[in-house]
Amino acid sequence: MSKKDYRFIDLFAGCGGLSEGFYRDGYKALFHLEIDEAACKTLRTRMKHYGYSDKEIEEAVMCDDITRDGLLKDMDERIHEPVDIIIGGPPCQAFSSVGRAQSPDGMSSDPRNYLFENYLQVLNHYKPKMFIFENVKGLLTAKPKGVKIFDIIVREMSKTYNIVADPKVLLLNAADYGVPQIRERVIIIGVRKDINYFDIKDVYESIPKSNSDIDAHLPNYVTVGEAILDLPKLNPGEGDNIQKVAVTEPTNDFLKIVKNDSGIIYNHSARKHNDADRERYRILSSHKNWQLKDLQKVRPDLIHHDPKHFGNRYTVQESDKPGKTVVAHLYKDGNLFIHPDSEQARTFTVREAARIQSFPDDFVFEGSRTDQFKQVGNAVPPLMAETFAKTIRKYLDVIEEKSRKN
Repeated sequence: MSKKDYRFIDLFAGCGGLSEGFYRDGYKALFHLEIDEAACKTLRTRMKHYGYSDKEIEEAVMCDDITRDGLLKDMDERIHEPVDIIIGGPPCQAFSSVGRAQSPDGMSSDPRNYLFENYLQVLNHYKPKMFIFENVKGLLTAKPKGVKIFDIIVREMSKTYNIVADPKVLLLNAADYGVPQIRERVIIIGVRKDINYFDIKDVYESIPKSNSDIDAHLPNYVTVGEAILDLPKLNPGEGDNIQKVAVTEPTNDFLKIVKNDSGIIYNHSARKHNDADRERYRILSSHKNWQLKDLQKVRPDLIHHDPKHFGNRYTVQESDKPGKTVVAHLYKDGNLFIHPDSEQARTFTVREAARIQSFPDDFVFEGSRTDQFKQVGNAVPPLMAETFAKTIRKYLDVIEEKSRKN
């Protein structure tokens, strides 16, 4: 029996990492809302990949500000079918620990703290059966102006939707769903209050983890090496946005999911680096767990002129572990994402960062390389999203069946 093409709206869509998981499970995109033009271009390119017509893409991707007056009226003119689920999450910079640490007032005056209100406005306008709201771990503790944002979100969502308010349930790690990266995110799933066919807690309990535990403390996570070491080797400054490569067989289960058998690799070009950084990268990636201060042992001349500021800014992504959280800051410099292969002596390409985020190789990131890095760093990992999509489908099927009987 064919799957029902449940219809979704994606808010704060970015490049479409969350929606990619829903595409992969056969959902139908009605609408993507995103303010960044390069990300919107990526969304259009991806919809084309999934066979949407030019007319459908034109209506479905709106590059606009969610806070703009009259937005809902314009959305109504583009959305012609009932909405089954709304997905998305506001920009996370105002809630992230890094953002708060770097802001003079701890991001308390940042207007992005309250973009969840616009998400709720759209949610309460369309009243879909279910929703997913995604954000960083810092959402749980953010207190701009002395009030916990999380408590406000729970209170407002609970007026029309059943949700779980326990942070221990809501905080999920992408590595548990086949993503080669430690990435904790708050995932709030809601079901409309008039739908009482199941307990919302059951939804969380039924989300399958894709990795079997070796023991209770050592999950069998996908590693950086498994994710990226099959990609073409590059020296700094080499590579291209589109390049033809030899087709090779995937050597592990993760590569079976993400590899592109067309022989085309997208967004795999390396930054240029100065000689000092190249030598730093080469030495650090040759020694397990070394940091910049460890260069004092072999090359004191490479200790940075500002060790207090740069001491922990040079980090090798170790090949035998899952990656550290990919962040949008990657567009400024890649020193937190040094390639584990010392021969290459460079930082990650966009494609390597995308692999760590579990994007498939045929996913094309549009815009400049800076734009592409931002899109990858801000995205929800598609493999994690696909796990949610499959789980939610089971409950949408229940709702559909019960509604039909009633």
